[in-house]
Amino acid sequence: MTVHLTILVFWPLLFGVLSAFAPRGAVGFTLLVGTLIPLAYAVMLVADFDTGVAGLQHVTDDKWIPELGIRYKLGIDGLNLWLVLLTATVAFAVALWLMVRPPERPGLFAFHFGLGETAVLGAFVAQDLALFVLFFDLMLVPFYFLVGQWGGPNRVPAAVKMVIYTLVGSLLMLAGAVATAVLAQDQSGGSLTFVLSDLQKIPLPEGTQKWIFITFALAFLIKMPAFPFHGWMPDAYGTMPLPALAFFSGVVSKVAAYGFLRLVLPLFPEAAHDFQIVILLVALVSILYGSVMAFTETRARLILGYSSVAQLGFITLGIFALDSAGQGAQGALLQAVNHGLVVAPLFFVVALLAERAGGSGDIRDYGGIAFRAPVLASLFLVAVLATLAMPGSANFAGEFLILLGIFNSKLAIALIASTGVVLASVYALRMYIRSMHNRVGPKVTSFDITLRDALVLVPLVVAIVAFALYPQLALNAGEGAVKSTVQAVTQR
Repeated sequence: MTVHLTILVFWPLLFGVLSAFAPRGAVGFTLLVGTLIPLAYAVMLVADFDTGVAGLQHVTDDKWIPELGIRYKLGIDGLNLWLVLLTATVAFAVALWLMVRPPERPGLFAFHFGLGETAVLGAFVAQDLALFVLFFDLMLVPFYFLVGQWGGPNRVPAAVKMVIYTLVGSLLMLAGAVATAVLAQDQSGGSLTFVLSDLQKIPLPEGTQKWIFITFALAFLIKMPAFPFHGWMPDAYGTMPLPALAFFSGVVSKVAAYGFLRLVLPLFPEAAHDFQIVILLVALVSILYGSVMAFTETRARLILGYSSVAQLGFITLGIFALDSAGQGAQGALLQAVNHGLVVAPLFFVVALLAERAGGSGDIRDYGGIAFRAPVLASLFLVAVLATLAMPGSANFAGEFLILLGIFNSKLAIALIASTGVVLASVYALRMYIRSMHNRVGPKVTSFDITLRDALVLVPLVVAIVAFALYPQLALNAGEGAVKSTVQAVTQR
């Protein structure tokens, strides 16, 4: 079976453009079609994926800018297969939400969202360094407008701060990417190339790797975000429209973690080994800081935001465990999919909770909702239990592998990081109990989930349960590619 990845990548943008010019009543359906086809393609990719084949599958490789050595190369392997499916799934859920709950100026909103999905999918399947940087930078554009035009109070300062932070990281990465290609050309004496498979064959000197590593690491740590590079997160998460935030937190932040696996470890193995402790400490502090802040925060959006800081810390911890068996990195890849699948419905639930509390986003105004909304409470509970890595959930498998990998390589860091699992149960259960139980809030009008909202939430929760029952499907697909990536560092 041939799957044209160009269609997968650019279909959402095409229908985003069509949505911008469609009649108001047809915008939601147009965007839904724009996300449905990539979802179907992603399912086909998973069904057709051959775990016995090493390297890329469904490759598209054409000339683009030959004078600069840039090729239009796309491909699928174990590193990006399930992240592509995650992106398509969350995007479809957001499109469905927007169809039943259209925002102001829906056509323009749909255009920016379609552009955002195209940028994320392009970054995941790009196999050329320059192409990856292009899509990575493109992700910033639609979310700047989504925050600046559809955000809540203080949306303009929040959008500007987000752009400043992430643009600095993007410019650093651009400089690092150009330096990588130019220095590789000098090293080999051949022609200029940005193709990842070519660059991996040309090892750069250790000193050179170190300073280029810093440019990529800063770009990815800012985008996640990780402590202390998260300064833009509270403002952006506090005001971004919730459908866009579900996609941003669920998917966009994973591109940064994926970048470490796809680019940093294979291209700069010496530097990755040398900076391992530094990145592990950043990840560890992110876990502890994010968990503590999520426990002290009362705004539901920011509880999930700081929770994401902690979860991305766990993912980074697994990637840089660099254990010989690659268990930490396998757990990190699984956890990236898990977190995206879980956090997206949680942001939709936050929107529904605000509706039942007079528009408030503060959990102190919630309480007692479960008495008249048992279905909503049950769906919310499944997502919360997955967040705190309840045994039997896919999150449990992901975090178990991460901790197993880091235990095998850095025992002291693993012991401290384990406290993050305990803290997660504290802030997740606190949010659930405060929202669903206890005394009924002063502004609360409790009513159960409607059919239109169930169309969005129920499939996502079913996917969480299905993934919990059989996470091995994703682990099998990614095992070979993950081990190969980690061995580039451990066997340097």
